[in-house]
Amino acid sequence: MNPAAAIRWVSRRDRAVVAGALAGIVALAWAYILLGAGMDTAMNMAMGDVMMPMPWTLATFRVMLVMWIVMMTAMMLPSAAPMILLFATINRRRSETGTPYATGLFALAYWALWAAFSIAAAGAQWGLEHAGLLSATMATASTSLAGAVFLLAGVYQLTPLKQACLRRCRTPLEFLSHYWQGGALGAFRMGLRHGLFCLGCCWAMMALLFVGGLMNVLWIAALALFILAEKVIPAGGLLGRAGGVGLILWGGVMLLRTIIA
Repeated sequence: MNPAAAIRWVSRRDRAVVAGALAGIVALAWAYILLGAGMDTAMNMAMGDVMMPMPWTLATFRVMLVMWIVMMTAMMLPSAAPMILLFATINRRRSETGTPYATGLFALAYWALWAAFSIAAAGAQWGLEHAGLLSATMATASTSLAGAVFLLAGVYQLTPLKQACLRRCRTPLEFLSHYWQGGALGAFRMGLRHGLFCLGCCWAMMALLFVGGLMNVLWIAALALFILAEKVIPAGGLLGRAGGVGLILWGGVMLLRTIIA
């Protein structure tokens, strides 16, 4: 099959191709997490139940950054799939885009936002470790800090900014019809915009990774499922607000215990 024929074949089956690619990427990311790849560096620094300060060389930061990027890919790409698949369908029907690679550019821009977030998250991890606030499982060793993070995430769930970002993520057709731009550059810009809304929706939930532990696969999966449900099920908005109330109560109880103790 010559390149032109291959492009036409992919264009006619774009939704299936995109769905298969997304499923493959997510599967590989979760396999990486389940196998614990990238976490040996942290475990080698653990002594007993205490995480000793890591000598954060450039190589160490690179390993942790890859771990964060893969984790964000595994957690966020499933919830972005409906938007990406709808974009692929509309892109095929709008002749003015003029490129079969627009869907890939849209998804790449979305992923780039979470890769940028991963840089900040890896930096936060470094700071917490050097402050002695992370345990051997890369979870916060401070009950007060854990309670504060729960409280912060819960309060943010109820803010107008969170709700506005969540609405954009829950309505792919409305988002695409309102922000559509033609061409490859337009697709990339749209992906960035969607990524910003998604980041605005979920950044506080990602902070909870430091509470449950970056090596706690069940905790990572639970957060990913909550984010997915919040965005795709009919009662997702209500679920998000209920989750916020639960987090506030949880954090409040933890902080109260530290005060009483």
